[in-house]
Amino acid sequence: MRSMKAIDFSGFAFREGRHKDVAVIWMDFKYDRAKIDLVKSLKGRWSRSEKCWYVPDNTYFRTLFGMEIPPVGKGVLSKLSPVNARELQRMKEVLQMKAYSPSTIKTYMVEFAQLLYILKDVPVDSLGYDRLRAYILYCINTLKISESQLHSRLNAIKFYFEQVLHKPGFFAEIPRPKKPSTLPKMLSQKEVKRIFDVVQNRKHLLMLQLCYGMGLRVSEVVNLKVSDIDSGRMQVLIEAGKGKKDRYVPLPSAVLDLLREYYKAYQPKTYLFEGRYGGRYSVRSVQAVFKNAMKAAKVNKPIGIHGLRHSYATHLLEYGTDMSFIQQLLGHNVLALGAVADFGAIYCPPNVKFLRRKNTQF
Repeated sequence: MRSMKAIDFSGFAFREGRHKDVAVIWMDFKYDRAKIDLVKSLKGRWSRSEKCWYVPDNTYFRTLFGMEIPPVGKGVLSKLSPVNARELQRMKEVLQMKAYSPSTIKTYMVEFAQLLYILKDVPVDSLGYDRLRAYILYCINTLKISESQLHSRLNAIKFYFEQVLHKPGFFAEIPRPKKPSTLPKMLSQKEVKRIFDVVQNRKHLLMLQLCYGMGLRVSEVVNLKVSDIDSGRMQVLIEAGKGKKDRYVPLPSAVLDLLREYYKAYQPKTYLFEGRYGGRYSVRSVQAVFKNAMKAAKVNKPIGIHGLRHSYATHLLEYGTDMSFIQQLLGHNVLALGAVADFGAIYCPPNVKFLRRKNTQF
C-alpha cells in the first residue's frame, strides 16, 4: 500500500456501511481513471450490487481517510458527555458499595460506557424501552459483538436501571441471547506432564501445579497466603474465592512436599507467591508463564491456564471420583441432582461416561 502522506483524496467522499455482512467504507467519487487506479492500489474492491468501490472498515483506512475512529474499551470513558459521565460515576459508586470485585466493576464500567458514548448528550436516565431495544439490535447486527460480550453489556445496563435508577421491571421485556453450550477446553495427562517438564523456575512450576493438582483458579493461586496452608489437617483455605466464598480443599501429600521445598528456597513472607519487590504475584504473570510453557512443550491447543482446572476435574472423573465431590472441590454450588447432571454434561466426555457405566458392574 502507498504511504499515507503521498495520497490526495480530494474529490472523494467516504461513508460507513456493510457489504456481504462485513463492515466497509464506501468510496464515492466521479468517474476518473486516476482515482480508480488509486483505489486499486489500496486493494479497494468494486461492488456490482452497490455500484461503488469499497475497502474494509478498520483503523488503518479510517486514519488514512481522516474519519473518526470509534473508541473501544477504556478509551471510551474520556469521550462521554458530562451528563452521562455523572451517571457512570453513580453506577461505579453503587458497585463499590455493593462490594463488587474490581474486575467486575471495570467490566461493567467499560460496557456501560459504550452505550453512553452512542447516546452523546441524550441523558441515559431518560432512555425508553424502544431506544434501548434499538441499541441492542445495533450491537448485534452492526457491531457484531460476541454473545459473551453482549451478555456482559446487558448485565451492565441492567445493573444501572435496576440498582441505580431502581426500575426493577424495566429490563423484564428485553430478551437475552441464548448462551452457546460449549465444552471446556482441556489437556490430556501426557500434555500436562510435558508442560510441567519444560518449566525450569521452581516458583512458576509450583503455581501451575497448584492450578492442576488442586483445581484452583489462577486468581485463587495468587491470593494464597502462607497461613492458608494447614499441613496438620492436610488442607488449604481458599479465602474469598469466586463469589466471595471461602472453602477448604484437600492438600495432597505430593503437593505438600513441593510446598515445603519451595518455602525453604524462597522464604515468602505473607503471600505464598510474591513478586520481585514483594506483594502478591500478578494473575497476568502466571498466565504468561503458562503460555510460554505451552509453547516450549509444543502443545498447540487454543487453551488458557484455566484449562488446567478443567483438566483436573475431567481426570478425576476418569478415575471414577464422585461428581458432587468434585463440585465441592472446585467451589461450585451443589444445589440438587439436576446441578450434578449439568456438571457431568460439561466435564464428562462421552467416552468417560461409558467407562463410568462399565465400571459400575464391579
